[in-house]
Parts: sequence; C-alpha cells; structure tokens
Amino acid sequence: MGSTKSVSVNVRVLAATNRDLEQAVAQGSFRLDLFYRLNVLNLRVPPLRERREDIRLLAAKFLEQSSHSSGRSHELSDEAMRALVAHDWPGNVRELENCIERCCAMNSGPVIHTVDLPSSISGSLTRPTPTGVDERVVPLSVVEKQTILKTVTQQNGDKMLAAKLLGIGKTTLYRKLKEYEAAL
Repeated sequence: MGSTKSVSVNVRVLAATNRDLEQAVAQGSFRLDLFYRLNVLNLRVPPLRERREDIRLLAAKFLEQSSHSSGRSHELSDEAMRALVAHDWPGNVRELENCIERCCAMNSGPVIHTVDLPSSISGSLTRPTPTGVDERVVPLSVVEKQTILKTVTQQNGDKMLAAKLLGIGKTTLYRKLKEYEAAL
C-alpha cells in the first residue's frame, strides 16, 4: 500500500449473504460486475427451520461440546427436544448453539427440561389463543406451501399471475413448486 512496485498475491475470497443477490442486481442495489466476480460457486444452505431433522444432531453435538468444556454431563429431555424441533430458529444454528450453551450453564442438574429452555423456545410447542385454549403452532414453511399451492390453483395454473399476486419472482415460484413435488 502506497508503493509504486507491484506485488503479486494469491488469495481466495469467500463471501456469504442471506440476500438474493440476483434480485439485488436486477433492482440496481448490487453491482453486476461484482456479482459475477463473486459468483464462482453458489451454495444455498437452507435455514434450520427448513431442515428440522438436523436439529437433533446439532443439539447433541452442542451438548457434547458444552459437557466437555464444563466437565459436567448434560442431556435433553424428550419434551425439551420436541420444543427445540418445533422452534423456527430465526437465528439459525448460532441461536441453537447459544440456547444449548445457556441451558448447560444455567442448569444445575444433568437433564435439561422444557422449563429450562428460554421462553421463546419452550413456547414453540403451544401458544395460548385469545380463548385461552392452547393450539398447535403451524410452521411458516407449511403456511407458505399452502398459500403458494392455493394461489396457483385459484389462478387455474397460471404461474406468472400467481407469482405476481404472491409478490415473488417467477423463478422463486418455480423453485418452490419443484421443492414441493420432490417432497411427495
């Protein structure tokens, strides 16, 4: 820096984002040339709420790490594990890791129960309704799927109109429909 002599370097750039960069380029909020420089290998890692089967494995790994570092053995009760799986994890894997670490630090016994979980997570199994009756919470991914399929049906299969009504791009709609077919 500040020199007039060139120095060759061999570097690799790893970039991650939760934004749709193709859409940002189309809207003009992200430079096209930079997008093509960065977009060599594109990996989409779905959020934890879309791969709930991983929650048990990750929780076990984080329990093992916390138990090892604290010198105390911890395990999750079945009900606590159900609450973890039911939670949507807006903070993704980091939120799960912090939750397990907090439970291990705050819990005096070896078994972590639902009451030991943060209220935002222990309340994931049921939520009180205005009538006071507990009702099962429907995951956002299920609501999204139902809405998309219902809209396409209401538009007699016109996917372009359905995408416009849903406020999503046609590519997103086709990708979602393909995911739903694969799940059958």
